[in-house]
Amino acid sequence: MTTNKERPDGITVIAILIIIGGIFLITGGISFIGLGGALLAISSEGIIQSNDISTDLTQLASLGTIPLVLGVVLLILGIAYLIVSYGLLKGKPWAWVITIIVTIIGLIVQIISAIIAGTITSSVLYGLVSHIVGLFISGVIIYYMFRPNVKAFYRK
Repeated sequence: MTTNKERPDGITVIAILIIIGGIFLITGGISFIGLGGALLAISSEGIIQSNDISTDLTQLASLGTIPLVLGVVLLILGIAYLIVSYGLLKGKPWAWVITIIVTIIGLIVQIISAIIAGTITSSVLYGLVSHIVGLFISGVIIYYMFRPNVKAFYRK
C-alpha cells in the first residue's frame, strides 16, 4: 500500500488561515506592547504634573503592564501560529497534533463563551447562534484533519 505524500488542498487553506491569524496576532501584540510601553513611560517619567488629574492618569498609566504582558503573549502566539502553519504545509506530524489540540481547545472555549453569552442575554439559543460560525469552522477543521488522506500526509 502506498501513501500519498501530496499535500491535500484543505491543508493549504487551513495553513493560510493560520498564517493570517498569526499576522493579526503579531500586529496586535506589537500594538499592545507599544501601548503598554507608552503608559509605563507616562507613569515612570512623571509627565503628569497637574494635581487635579494626576492621580487618575497616574493610576491609568500604571496599568501599562497589562497591555505590555498581553502584547508579549499575543506576539508569542502569533509566532507560534506561523511555526505551526509551516509544519502543516511541510507535513510535520507535530503540526497535525498541535492543530487538533488547539482546535479542540478553541471549540471548548467557544461553547463556554456561547453559554456565558446566553446567560447574560437570558437566551442560550442566542449564545449558540452568535457563536455558530466559529463552532462550525472548528468542527469542520477537526473532521477534516481526521480524513484518511490528511492523516496519511502527516504519517512518517
